[in-house]
Amino acid sequence: MHTIARVSLSHEHAQRLVAEVQAEYVVRYGGADNTPVDAEEFEPPRGAFYVGYRDGEPVATGAWRRRDDVEALGSMHCAEIKRMYVVPRARGIGAARRMLAHLEETAAAAGAEVMVLETGTAQPEAMALYESSGYTPIAGFGHYAWSPQNRCYAKRLVPAHK
Repeated sequence: MHTIARVSLSHEHAQRLVAEVQAEYVVRYGGADNTPVDAEEFEPPRGAFYVGYRDGEPVATGAWRRRDDVEALGSMHCAEIKRMYVVPRARGIGAARRMLAHLEETAAAAGAEVMVLETGTAQPEAMALYESSGYTPIAGFGHYAWSPQNRCYAKRLVPAHK
């Protein structure tokens, strides 16, 4: 992945990749992710949505939104990762790890102290990515907290230098 650009959730590339990740959720979980999402949540300063490009083609997405209603690792100043996705043809080249680092850096720069996320047992590669990146399991939160497949993680962010 060569570049990462901030775009709106309504951007053509964002919409295409969100549709792809939703289709993958249908295969893995039997249905789309029905977590309530408002496009405004992904606009600065409360959040951001990014698309990663390789050779000019959109190959990855990642977003974060503030979650001041979630307490994790002793902080109420959390940002939640949403819509982390890498197209199959770009997997295995470090795109997910690069997008994750970008999300952490930009959320920290916006004042988040802790990054939180929900994933599920049907995504073992996602769980492995987060665990190898320093995320630790936390109590369930969010739309799917009730699900036995739900797995939630958190990581303390490195404060942005001002």
